[in-house]
Amino acid sequence: MPAAEAALNDLNEPQKNNEVQSAPEPVRPRSMADIRRKDIFIWVIISVVVPGLFAYFFHHKLEPDKSILSLHGEIPLTLVQAFFVALGTYVVSRLENRPLAAYGVPPREAFGARFWEGCVWGFAMLSLVLLVIRLTGHFQIDSVALSGAAIAKYGLGWMLAFYGVAISEEFIFRGYLLFLYTRRLHFWWGALILSCLFGVAHLGNPNENVFGILQVVVVGMIFCLTLRRTGTLWLAVGFHMTWDWAQTFFYGTPDSGLLGVGRLLNSSSAGPKWLTGGSAGPEGSIVAFLVLLLFALLVHLRFPNALYPDAPTAKERAAQVS
Repeated sequence: MPAAEAALNDLNEPQKNNEVQSAPEPVRPRSMADIRRKDIFIWVIISVVVPGLFAYFFHHKLEPDKSILSLHGEIPLTLVQAFFVALGTYVVSRLENRPLAAYGVPPREAFGARFWEGCVWGFAMLSLVLLVIRLTGHFQIDSVALSGAAIAKYGLGWMLAFYGVAISEEFIFRGYLLFLYTRRLHFWWGALILSCLFGVAHLGNPNENVFGILQVVVVGMIFCLTLRRTGTLWLAVGFHMTWDWAQTFFYGTPDSGLLGVGRLLNSSSAGPKWLTGGSAGPEGSIVAFLVLLLFALLVHLRFPNALYPDAPTAKERAAQVS
């Protein structure tokens, strides 16, 4: 019997060896040297060009009055933009065999603790801006504009619209592109370049002012700081969403120069533009600039360690290539 078992083992050994040899090797993410221009081109087409064409052809039909913001126009436009930039990011993650977490957007954390913390910070910081302006005697709440079911309708509608805005802008300016810049340059060089582009993208907003554009660049850098320290974009997405929501819906102030239809409160401001923000709204005020710097300090203290990687060293690049 032992001899027979040994013979059977000898017969099975080649089969086992073949199985071991035929086992597929795990697919490794491509190094930066292997990232093809084709992948970047695909991301740009899906994430930027397609929703840009949609906005170009349908914006005038969905939002014929360009001097206001309405749910009828904003929800379709922002959700289409959010869908395609998320799709583009997913496609390149498959092409490059990388998890979405490499771009700072782990799907499991989409509505996790960092997102909700960002929501609280966004509303609190915008409220602080208006509180400071109120204490100087240049801002006041005049009346309540909505009641009953309209509060829920417009409150949830604007939350959905600004969630789309936050996803679109954070994924574009601090997602895949920042990952590419970080792999080639240092993290903060990439953050500065993309934050300046973020400001340029807002130049077309009506009634913007110098402080408003400066605030956009600064908040872009601060959102990069939250990514660097938490390893995820979801805190920035939550902050971005409720900052805009607080301006447009809750306090009824202009957002990048535009008033929203369906706001909870009617408010007004009067005084020097550098203090009140003028027609640009509170984010065009120097107070917003100072409050955002305070928020950056709080982020630094709350998250002292960097979790998002910087540019790989020469040794790491050599290891990736090998």
